Amino acid sequence: MAQDHRPTVALVSLGCPKNLVDAERMLAALALDGFLVTDEPDGADLAVVNTCAFIDLARAEADQHLDALESLKAAGRLGRIVVAGCLAQRAAAEVARRHPGVDAIVGLADRDALPRLCRDALARASGDAPIVRVGPHAAAAPDDAERLRLTPRHYAYLRISEGCDNRCAYCAIPAIRGPLRSKPPDRVLAEARELAADGARELILIGQDTTAYGRDLGGGWGLARLLAELRGAVPADWLRVLYTHPASFTDDVIAELARGLPVVPYVDLPLQHADDAILASMGRRTTRGDIERLIARLREAVPGVALRTSFIVGYPGETDAAFERLVAFVRKVRFDHVGVFVYSRESGTRATTLPDPVPPAVGRRRWDRLMKVAGSLARQAARRQVGRTLTVRVDGPASPGRSPAAPGRSPAHVQGRLAARHAGQAPDVDACVLLPAGSAEVGAKVEARVTAARGYDLVGEVVREAPERGPDS
Repeated sequence: MAQDHRPTVALVSLGCPKNLVDAERMLAALALDGFLVTDEPDGADLAVVNTCAFIDLARAEADQHLDALESLKAAGRLGRIVVAGCLAQRAAAEVARRHPGVDAIVGLADRDALPRLCRDALARASGDAPIVRVGPHAAAAPDDAERLRLTPRHYAYLRISEGCDNRCAYCAIPAIRGPLRSKPPDRVLAEARELAADGARELILIGQDTTAYGRDLGGGWGLARLLAELRGAVPADWLRVLYTHPASFTDDVIAELARGLPVVPYVDLPLQHADDAILASMGRRTTRGDIERLIARLREAVPGVALRTSFIVGYPGETDAAFERLVAFVRKVRFDHVGVFVYSRESGTRATTLPDPVPPAVGRRRWDRLMKVAGSLARQAARRQVGRTLTVRVDGPASPGRSPAAPGRSPAHVQGRLAARHAGQAPDVDACVLLPAGSAEVGAKVEARVTAARGYDLVGEVVREAPERGPDS
């Protein structure tokens, strides 16, 4: 245990960038309250796990981390354990039952009370019933100012809304995070300026459905107007938008993309499927024809636009024919980045009541086949980039990794290289541009000539530094 009178706390953040923003705010609140932040739970007074509960794999990951922390605690090498985030909000009773070593469970609406609850947990006797603070959803989107950022200094996530009104049949997000609450534009702009002042040159706009931004605000606010305001307010090189919805992707948003930088030519458009019957069952409010027309409009208005999407296979009622239509669609459209997930049965969602479940083994086989098709197309696209010179931003040393959305790379693939990204690549989920170690500083913006393709990744060499965008450019 720590000997300093200030308690030490380690925080583990799991899940999506929205969770990461919560974790950054938690860390700042803990530090301002007098906690000493450490990256090592072993020997800490307290560990906080900010959990995800979106699908079964996320819940299993949370359980694995909590099991490990409980072992540390039982060995006398960790003081207290606090569970926060989506799993705490969704299944507090199950967390307490499954993990008797947990000392406090803190829901999403009580995020900013975390320091006080951590001190309460430190003061309780070992073996007492856990403190549980899981209230109803907050009436407004959370304030994300004053964060202790976990991303590299040169990019940051900017949450513009919380919750979702779409109610897709397979998705538990509205039950976990509540209905749509758009963050007032003045707060978004203030947070953007704060992040830029802290060194962020790329701001990545996030929410459960970013294209729904402003629907609950009135006054003519929407995503396009917000992007236009950010253009003039923040000297960022890149403004990137994640988590858009095809049913609410409007012409004014396309026009804002077409205006060019700092809004990057990149569209994250989770489609989930391409068979009309499955789309209708999912409640996606769109058809394959609608999707194809939207993609055609995007490619016409924004030449060279990079398209990222994700699909669910093994959804109830997905026949062999429906799956083949999805495969044909992916081959036809040729997305730049594709993530594939096997359907996860989420309690409380409409999809759990649907007939004709797909056997898990069939779902896994479909996942494997679609990933191979998408991967082959991505490798072809990477090879077409060889010989081009791209503007990239250096994220740091390259490392192997694997996620459900982005297949990993081998250690030999990245040995002694830097990972950089061009405008058509988002952090963590997409491939990268590999540069020689020492050829540029972390955070630097450079021109790189692509010399080879290695799987999904590009390999390049630095040609020159690239100019930064100034406040008036």
